[in-house]
Amino acid sequence: MIRHCVFLRFKAATQTAEKQAIYAGITALKDVIPGIVEVTCGPNVSPEGLDGGFVDGFIVTFEDAEVRDYYLQHPAHMEVAERIVRATDGGLSGLLVFDMEV
Repeated sequence: MIRHCVFLRFKAATQTAEKQAIYAGITALKDVIPGIVEVTCGPNVSPEGLDGGFVDGFIVTFEDAEVRDYYLQHPAHMEVAERIVRATDGGLSGLLVFDMEV
């Protein structure tokens, strides 16, 4: 399995409703793309203060790397990804993506 971890620095002006709509869009991909095992979204709750400004995020768990690669190119993912980039501070620099095999 692959865990696709995405950490976000939303723009200060990004409203809670917009964040929730983005998370709903990501979660909905599970119904569109076969091989997505689980999607979790939400704010960072760590008390360590080591988030580097990435205080929101989501994790998508895929059956394997092939499914992850399909997801990355899927039009529904591309649509949500564009919305995320528009909402993050600095566009792509407002994202941290980390994939791990589990």
